[in-house]
Amino acid sequence: MTSDCDKLRRVHSSSNEDVEALLRLLHQTETELAATKVALEHKSQELVHALAAQREIEAELHQQRDWRDADRRKDEFLATLAHELRNPLAPIRQAALISKAPGATDAQKRWSHDVIDRQVQHMSLLLDDLLDISRVTRGTLALRMQSTELSSIIDTAVETARPTIDAKRHVLSVDVPSEPIQFTADPLRVAQVLSNLLTNAAKYTDPEGQIRLIAHCDGESVIIRVQDSGIGISAAALPRVFNMFSQVHSTTDRSEGGLGIGLALAQGLIELHGGTIEANSGGLGCGSEFTVRLPRRTPRAPGIAPDRPATVANTSRHRILIADDNRDSAETLAALLRLEGHEVTSVHDGPVALSAFNEIKPDVALLDIGMPGLTGYEVARKMRQSSPGASLTLIAITGWGQDVDKERAYAAGFDHHLTKPVDPRRLAELLRF
Repeated sequence: MTSDCDKLRRVHSSSNEDVEALLRLLHQTETELAATKVALEHKSQELVHALAAQREIEAELHQQRDWRDADRRKDEFLATLAHELRNPLAPIRQAALISKAPGATDAQKRWSHDVIDRQVQHMSLLLDDLLDISRVTRGTLALRMQSTELSSIIDTAVETARPTIDAKRHVLSVDVPSEPIQFTADPLRVAQVLSNLLTNAAKYTDPEGQIRLIAHCDGESVIIRVQDSGIGISAAALPRVFNMFSQVHSTTDRSEGGLGIGLALAQGLIELHGGTIEANSGGLGCGSEFTVRLPRRTPRAPGIAPDRPATVANTSRHRILIADDNRDSAETLAALLRLEGHEVTSVHDGPVALSAFNEIKPDVALLDIGMPGLTGYEVARKMRQSSPGASLTLIAITGWGQDVDKERAYAAGFDHHLTKPVDPRRLAELLRF
């Protein structure tokens, strides 16, 4: 009996020890699991931080690549701009030498003058495009919306692009509906877009190619397509054709110049109208197609303040004061106006302009804005203050051509605002009073 009790006590003691050992093991396991959990959470946080840091590094690298690409495109654009501005200077200089050569005939002199006029117009268009793309990018370009007819816009665009098309002996076909298509748009800006598309088609098509302009209405949209049989656009280049300051590298050797902003400007102008423009091509050697979609009705946009109209036209001569710190600009303009029979005085800074104004009492003053001593704005205000009620026409002639510049000119008392280089015909119109 005693032996059995001892056995039971030993078994019970052994069982207690096993249970205690098991409990200790469980506690140790729990402790180890808790430590492992803490370690895993720490590692997880480290991994999260590492992934976040990696994403930040990748984003920064991507941004740096974008910056480098933008910087590269900027450098390419500046090089292209320098090239495009130098190109007209060569014929201008050579034509000027021909014009003053002692042995030049009258026909040669007239031809040299035509060359200079044509090349100056080319440079003016380049600068106008730069100003327009700047306005579009900053959202400051205002459209002059009006009811217009599609065929008149197309006629204007074709007339603008015709010299480039004819120079390469292309065949242009225009397919528009016989019935008039009226819609609301800025006719000058839409014509600018279409002439850009037609000119591009002519540039990037080998001589004696085919160009088509097709227009029609689809519900509430006006759709215009410009197709060509030219060199085409690769699939890789298509997404970039509307990028600003970029040109498709595979076509640069085939082009005839340009700043690489024409299509970006076209896209901006069409989007201001609430429309879209897209490019399609079957690939290199397969031609291209650009499709413009415009709503037939668009909200009326506020127009840019127009030049104030001149008074009743006649052929009277005027006493004119010119103030410009660029002496060549002032003196050549003065010489042109004297040839028209006007009495002209030219000066080259703001204070002298005021003195001359008080002395000669001109009825027209042509003022540059960025003059030393006093700006053109200050001179205009002082002229208005010193001669209240006088019959005086003030015309700003300046290289500053943004909308805000025009508004500042009108606020200072100017009647008209002309951007350099001044079109002599436009100036002559303003002086017919």
